[in-house]
Amino acid sequence: MIRKLCFRTLIFIFWVSLRFMKQGSIELVFSQRHSLISCDSTSTDAPLHRCDVNESQNHCTTFALLYANSYYSSLSNLSLYLGLNQTGIAEASGLPIGMEVLQKNQPFLIPIDCNCNGGFFQAKVIKTAIRGETFDGVAASLEGLTTCKAIEEKNPGLSPWGLDDKAQVLVPLICACPTAFLLSRGTKLLVSYPIYEGDTISNLASVFNSTVDAIVSANNRSGPPIMESLMTVPSLLIPLVKIPDLGPLLKAHGPDSAFNNTSVPLMDATKKRSRRLKASMLRIYITLAGVAVGLAVAVTAAVLVIQARRKPNLCSKGDVELQQLNIRHALELKDELEEPHLPLNDQKPDYMPHKVNLDTFTIDELRRATEDFNLSNLIEGSMFHGRLNGKNLAIKQTKAETISKIEYELFDGTHLHPNILQLLGTCLGDACDSYLVFEYAKNGSLKDWLHGGLAMKSQFIASCYCFLTWNQRLRICLQVALGLHYMHHTMNPSYVHRNIKSRNVLLDEEFNAKIANFGMAKCCDNSIENPHLLSTRPTAWSRGYMAPEFVEHGRDSPSIDIYAYGVVLLEVMSGRTPINRDSKKGESIFLTEQIRSILHSDKEEELRDWMDSAIGDAYSFSQAMSLAKIARACVEEDPSYRPSAEEIVEKLARLVEDLPEGEQIPSGGSCSKTQAKV
Repeated sequence: MIRKLCFRTLIFIFWVSLRFMKQGSIELVFSQRHSLISCDSTSTDAPLHRCDVNESQNHCTTFALLYANSYYSSLSNLSLYLGLNQTGIAEASGLPIGMEVLQKNQPFLIPIDCNCNGGFFQAKVIKTAIRGETFDGVAASLEGLTTCKAIEEKNPGLSPWGLDDKAQVLVPLICACPTAFLLSRGTKLLVSYPIYEGDTISNLASVFNSTVDAIVSANNRSGPPIMESLMTVPSLLIPLVKIPDLGPLLKAHGPDSAFNNTSVPLMDATKKRSRRLKASMLRIYITLAGVAVGLAVAVTAAVLVIQARRKPNLCSKGDVELQQLNIRHALELKDELEEPHLPLNDQKPDYMPHKVNLDTFTIDELRRATEDFNLSNLIEGSMFHGRLNGKNLAIKQTKAETISKIEYELFDGTHLHPNILQLLGTCLGDACDSYLVFEYAKNGSLKDWLHGGLAMKSQFIASCYCFLTWNQRLRICLQVALGLHYMHHTMNPSYVHRNIKSRNVLLDEEFNAKIANFGMAKCCDNSIENPHLLSTRPTAWSRGYMAPEFVEHGRDSPSIDIYAYGVVLLEVMSGRTPINRDSKKGESIFLTEQIRSILHSDKEEELRDWMDSAIGDAYSFSQAMSLAKIARACVEEDPSYRPSAEEIVEKLARLVEDLPEGEQIPSGGSCSKTQAKV
């Protein structure tokens, strides 16, 4: 009986020790990797390469290599938030003409100017921050091409935590120019390469068609000699004779590669509390693993002593079956420990605001921010403009029930995207006295600009009819598509917004589009009104955005977002609401039906007459036709015929590129005395 118990205990202890050792090794890799670029790094040596201003090779044009991640997933984002030239990146990286979206983990080259400054080589880029970003997050998003400490040194006037929206952050990138010795050996350029889990000097030499000696020589100009494992440096210089072919890298670091599961998390996941927690957990894992191994050794020794005092017996059939039973029991226990425990009603526990990266506001703070919810600060409905601690906020009154339905797991600091409106915090009060606090979009909603609204009227002179130019409309359409691309193709698992509409597309002070209500799919009230009672009132527009498969069968997939996005495109083009009323017949007419009829007729004049009269003839008809065809494809009855967000981004990016030079990024709306089409 004792032997049976010892055997069962031995199996369990071995399994537990392996679990702890495996988890501990993962945490150790994360800790080592992140400590290289963190502001909390204890290293006194900056990972920079020394230079001499008196040498001839004290400046050069070179490249830094980066893999597309959840933040830098398109050329537009690289241009907008790092000030990088899209054409230069595309040409250096060998990307197809017109390509806009980058696949996850797709390698690309950033052209940089490397200069000798203060005895070290550096290249500089200006990062336009998103509200709430941190220096740690910026460093993590560039995956080893810079460090938090280097950013902190270059920006003494900025707080490293909780950056303001559009704050300009000087980011020094690690780089170097070839020495005279390297030039004599045929090296033409040194490419800055961020190290990933699993990289070794040998495999990098193979991938880049270089040699181990050449890489070692290029990187030993400063600091201790580099090691084969490369876990002591955040980046490496790759000596090359020409711009590299990125094909082998795409295969080596594809979506299923090992480094993909151990890469550094982005944005606020690198905050101090997270680091302390990981360090504490690492120590616990190592301690428990040591205890478990010690117990396993002790139990093994005890079993051996007991067996040594007995005569050796051949295992009977019953003993074999008993051992198999014990093993099955240990495996069942393992599965039971790994299985997440749910409440008795089989429902996942609610995520509450204090568990995620959101602020908790008091009702007194919100009253102070809105001047006690003064009507002069009313934006629309129950949304107020507020100002707290020098920051503009959008504060929405809602029910406590709505707050409980928010998908708080999405607000862990990793889903910061320039085209998604940020939820900043909550205020949980009585049943009807709770609030959501969002980042403020100065120029209101797209609906306001297309169909009129309180937000627009409060910002501009009432006697002046204001409208969006054609160029602005195209750019807004592209940015909304980029936001959808992030939700559908970058997030894992894919996220379905379920509430895409012009009212939920907000515009900041520079008319950049941001999709609102992210993480609130379960809060939507998509109840379907009687089709015979539909009108053009805003509360009835929701039916016009709903895909047929959702209306008829309740099917939920990314394609329903694409359908709703197609309706938004039709609004942008025509200036009409999703559902119009035929004054003669007294019937409701859907925009989706109108565009099908117009394109089926194949008459240009019908499309011209249908376009928003506010923009007059100040648009490209060929572009309008292309946009109409994209919209028509988005609102196909059969969801399998609709394009993906990725395909839409590719097509719209080409339309935006064809805009006249200097007009791709307009900065404001236009005002005139022109009257809207009725």
